[in-house]
Amino acid sequence: MATRDDVLAALRGVRDPELGADVVELGMVKHVEVAPNGRVEIGLALTIAECPLRGQITDDVKRRVRALPGVTDVAITTSAMSADERANLMSVARRRAREHARPTQVSPTTRVAAIASGKGGVGKSSISANLAVALARRSFRVGLLDADIWGFSLPRILGVSDRLHADDETRLIVPAQVHDLKLVSTGLIAESEDTALMWRGLMLSKALEQFLTQVDWGDLDYLVIDMPPGTGDVQMALSRMLPQAEMVVVTTPQVAAQKVAMRVADMARRSHMPVIGVIENMSWFECSHGERFTLFGEGGGEALAEELAVPLIGRIPIDPAVVASGDHGRPVVLGAGPAAEALSAAAERLVELLPPAAEETCTGRLARLFDHLEQTSAG
Repeated sequence: MATRDDVLAALRGVRDPELGADVVELGMVKHVEVAPNGRVEIGLALTIAECPLRGQITDDVKRRVRALPGVTDVAITTSAMSADERANLMSVARRRAREHARPTQVSPTTRVAAIASGKGGVGKSSISANLAVALARRSFRVGLLDADIWGFSLPRILGVSDRLHADDETRLIVPAQVHDLKLVSTGLIAESEDTALMWRGLMLSKALEQFLTQVDWGDLDYLVIDMPPGTGDVQMALSRMLPQAEMVVVTTPQVAAQKVAMRVADMARRSHMPVIGVIENMSWFECSHGERFTLFGEGGGEALAEELAVPLIGRIPIDPAVVASGDHGRPVVLGAGPAAEALSAAAERLVELLPPAAEETCTGRLARLFDHLEQTSAG
């Protein structure tokens, strides 16, 4: 006679075709009862009452359970999941998608920093570009991916006009080389900087997929990704395709901006993408007399970092040099000034929080230990 455990084992072969996981793992099996006469009663909770896959799932359940020894009948009752149950189900589905991600041209050992914001206009692209350049100046091998498909701005910020092309032998896209880093952007594919890309959700996800699977990134220490603002298709696709991605949230000091930024952090965590820190941009403006003005309020970055229980990686002041350098294709970290210093320091902090994979090996840890001992002895 089949037991309850036998029934659950059989049900693990029933998969939700849309979510790619079995009904037991997804929490869809609410109860299983096996009667002495061989009748099996199963309660299934579906995502919605009128689930289009209801018939397919229940038929599969009956077929698999009826095949068990001693089973004479299978009775199935269905119900709709609660909001909490649906949230748990989607969490499991997203985690599985990340664990079974399709291989990409980005090495699993590459550290991936997704620079994200809840809304546009907070300086996310400028921060992405300058962090990438600052990392490259430290002799790291760096790639920069402009995932802001519609709102591409990195080519102008970095002063690149080259067009992307494919290698004749490998058929892989060759990134543009600029400021000692590799850049890929739809701005290097579009007809001109003024061309509007009128792409819908599926095309956005496909573009990101191509940038990850058909670009010859080579061996990178870091891949910095300039994310589009908000919590849309590209963000969800990235969490599925690059399991090693970790997020840095950019906000301004304004409380309203901080609350909006919280949404993108919430999306990351629901997608099992770690949030490693917060960068507050436009923190203050310092006049020539040394007086500071908090034009956009204050405290938003610290409040967000505290709420997320992550470090505040940096506070970037308002600096006219940022605008001028972005317009002329020479990132501000290549020069001097308050924003350059703050962004360079933020890059240093990012390396501390997200050290290169090579430094995370046993050999790397020993090397850091010996360096620390030598510095201690010298002091």
